Amino acid sequence: MFTLFSKEKLSKMMIVFLPILITQLGLFAISFFDTFMSGKFSPVDLAGVAIGASLWMPIYNGFSGILLAVTPIVAQLFGQRAKPVRIRQAVMQAVYLALIMSALLIIIGGFSLNLLLQFMNLEEEVKQIALQYLIALSFGIVPLFVYTVLRCFIDALGKTSVSMFITIVALPVNVIANYAFIYGKFGLPAYGGVGAGIASSITYWIIMLIAILITAKVDPFSQYGLLRGLPKPSLKEWGNTMKIGLPIGMAIFFESSIFAAVTLFMSSYDTITIASHQAAMNFASFLYMVPLSFSLALTILVGQEAGAHQFKRAREFSLIGILSAVGFSGISAIILLVFREHVAYLYTNEPEVALLTAKFLIFAIFFQLSDALQAPIQGALRGYKDVNVTFFMTLLSYWIIGLPVGYFLANYTSFGAFGYWIGLITGLAIGAAGLSIRLIIVQRRMRASI
Repeated sequence: MFTLFSKEKLSKMMIVFLPILITQLGLFAISFFDTFMSGKFSPVDLAGVAIGASLWMPIYNGFSGILLAVTPIVAQLFGQRAKPVRIRQAVMQAVYLALIMSALLIIIGGFSLNLLLQFMNLEEEVKQIALQYLIALSFGIVPLFVYTVLRCFIDALGKTSVSMFITIVALPVNVIANYAFIYGKFGLPAYGGVGAGIASSITYWIIMLIAILITAKVDPFSQYGLLRGLPKPSLKEWGNTMKIGLPIGMAIFFESSIFAAVTLFMSSYDTITIASHQAAMNFASFLYMVPLSFSLALTILVGQEAGAHQFKRAREFSLIGILSAVGFSGISAIILLVFREHVAYLYTNEPEVALLTAKFLIFAIFFQLSDALQAPIQGALRGYKDVNVTFFMTLLSYWIIGLPVGYFLANYTSFGAFGYWIGLITGLAIGAAGLSIRLIIVQRRMRASI
C-alpha cells in the first residue's frame, strides 16, 4: 500500500488530475450559468433552458464521446514513443470526423427538433424558449466538437494544464455574454433563456480558436504539425477511431440520455417540479465533475502506462484514482446533507422551488456515491482500450433496469417524481458493480501477459 501511494505516483496523478478538474468545472460552469442566470430571469425561462439542455446534453455527449477515443489512442502512442507523424495522422482524421458529425447533428436537429418538442407536454412558452435556446446553441456545435479533439490530443500528452488555461481564459467571456444577452445589457435586447444559448455558442468559438493557436504555436504541440497542411481523409483511421469511440459514445449516450428520458417523463408535472428537478440535477452534475476528472486522468495515465507495457503501474494508478474519488464522495455527501437548502437557493428566489429542490438534493447524495466508483473505472477501462463491455453494461443498468424501476415507482407508488431518481440510483449502483468486475478481469489478463 505504501508503494501504491508513493510520492511519485500521487504527484503524477495530481499533476494530471487537478488541471482536468478545473477545466471540467469551467466547462460545467458554462452550463451552470445558463441555468442559474436563466432561473434568475424567470421560472419559465429556467424550465425552457432545462428542457433544452436535457435534450442537448445526451446528444452532445454521445457524439463527442466518439471523439474521446483520441485520448487513449494518442496516450498509448505517446507511451510507445511513436513518431509525431503517426500521432498527427490520428488527430487530424479525428478532426475530420468532428466536422462530419457536426454537420450530421445540425441536419438531424433541423428536421426533428420541433417535432420532438411538440411531442412533449409542455406549456407553449416553455416550449418556445427551449426551441430557440437549442437553435442558438447549434451555432456552437462545430467549434465545440473540434475543440474536443484538440483537447483530447493536448491532454493525452499529459499537458492538462493547457486545457485548464484555455477554459480559464474563455469562461469570463461566457459570464459576460450571458449577462448581456439574457438580461439585455450593453444596448442588447433581453433574450432571457435564449440568450444563454447565444452566449454558449460564442464561448465555444473562442475556446476552439485559442486551442488552434496553442497547438500550432506552442511546444510540444507544435512539433506534431497538426495544421501544417491537411492530410487526405483516411477511412482506415476513421475506422480505428470509431472502433474505440463508438462504444464510448454509445455508453455515454445511454448514460446521459436516461436523464433526458426522465425529464421527458417529468414534463407531465408542473413547471415548479420540472425546475426543481433540473436544479437538483444540475448540482448533482456539478459534484460529478470530481469523479469525471479522475476518470479522464485515469484514461491518460493508464493509457500511457499500458502503451509502455507498464501494466503494474497502470493498475496502481487505477486504484489510486478510484479510492480518491470515493473518498471525496463521502466528504461531499456529508456537506450536501447539511447545506442542501442553501444550495437550493442558489438556483432560484422562489421558496416553493427551493423547498422541492432541497428534497431532490437528498437523492443527489446517493447519485454521487455510485458515480465515484463507476466513473473512474470507466476511465481506467478506456485507458486499456477496453470499451465494449462498458457499452453493454450501461445499456443494461440504465435502460433495462434503471428506467423501468423509476417509471414503476413514480407512477404506481407514493414516491411520485422522486421515484425516477430512485430508479436512476439503482441503475448507477448496478453499473458500478458490473464495471468493477470487468476492470478486475482486464487487469488480471494484462498481468498474465507480462
